[in-house]
Amino acid sequence: MSNELFEKAKPILTQIQQQGFQAYFVGGSVRDYLMHREIHDIDITTSATPDEIESIFSHTIPVGKEHGTINVVFNHENYEVTTFRAEEEYIDHRRPSDVHFVRDLYEDVQRRDFTINAIAMDTEYKTFDYFNGESDIHQAIIRTVGNPSERFAEDALRILRGLRFQSQLNFSIEDNTFQAMVNQIEDIKYLSIERIIVELKKLISGQNVATSYHHLIQLDAFKYIPYFEKLDMQRLIIDEPMQFDVWIAILNAKMNNEEPLSKLKISNKEQSHIKHLVSIINQLPEVNSKSDLTMMVYDYDINDILTIIEHTPTLSKNHIKTASPLIINQQTIKDSYQQLPINQRQQLAINGNDLMQHLNQQGGPWVKDVLRKVEIAVVTNKVSNTYNEIMKWVDSHVKI
Repeated sequence: MSNELFEKAKPILTQIQQQGFQAYFVGGSVRDYLMHREIHDIDITTSATPDEIESIFSHTIPVGKEHGTINVVFNHENYEVTTFRAEEEYIDHRRPSDVHFVRDLYEDVQRRDFTINAIAMDTEYKTFDYFNGESDIHQAIIRTVGNPSERFAEDALRILRGLRFQSQLNFSIEDNTFQAMVNQIEDIKYLSIERIIVELKKLISGQNVATSYHHLIQLDAFKYIPYFEKLDMQRLIIDEPMQFDVWIAILNAKMNNEEPLSKLKISNKEQSHIKHLVSIINQLPEVNSKSDLTMMVYDYDINDILTIIEHTPTLSKNHIKTASPLIINQQTIKDSYQQLPINQRQQLAINGNDLMQHLNQQGGPWVKDVLRKVEIAVVTNKVSNTYNEIMKWVDSHVKI
């Protein structure tokens, strides 16, 4: 159980306490510490107000001051320090109408989502666990703090967060908590797609994704989420962890889905990567020879090909055609890549101007077509990548 990150952050808590305020570690870092999991972000909760935190520390950033959060910069690291707070009624199942600062730890943790995330810990590693979160950790149970219907009515994202924790931690969801999910799943339609995608990315890559994905289907959650709402998601079988881009690519390849990826509000880079992966999946059944494989390895990122091959069991379960494992497997992919004479068109010994001069032709669409033919010939070792050899090949194989 590593406490290195807590030890680094201890002086912040100590400094706050020296000014007469309470300060604790809280949330996911405490949960993961108790579970012997790797710890990432340290969150600190305190009775000091944002103004008081700014007066205590010389270097702060008011990232969410109106909500009680100040970034404290300490030893070149950023730490979120949030004032104990209570919340008013929630609007549209998404956000509280108002927050007000309090001085009591209990008031702060009772507004949190799940018991496993509502444990506070001091600098001596003593825990303050008002809702039996440690017991739920030991029993591997996800349970809301207090009434689950109230928690989900406050913020419907908690439904997806609960399923995400189930996937990541391999926990079970307590019966009353799950029943409230069933009753209130429709409320996720009020959430922004950006918030939903953050949770789905973590859920789909979790170790227990088979169970959590099944629950998404069971809850009929996708019909309330843009992009997925018109798709028959029950047709897609997912029972192994994967990256979000791979999941969407498999989904689109199986269903010939043409919904614009822009509906997911993901970056242009992610959209391009998903389309790239779909192309690989669709081309796999066409790989019937070593030359086919060589061209695939040349045309696509080798790591993307290897990633798709790793998920061959999922492709097969979803009746998506793949290549013969005798022709395309991790070893043949790596071997083909190492044997490529060139890795990109710019490495060809000729270019479009060379072709126009050699053939005494004006430019046009033919240039691109001929360059591609030359590219294929060089990559598949039908001609050496030298100016003279390529032009000899062009003279005997190309007609304009």
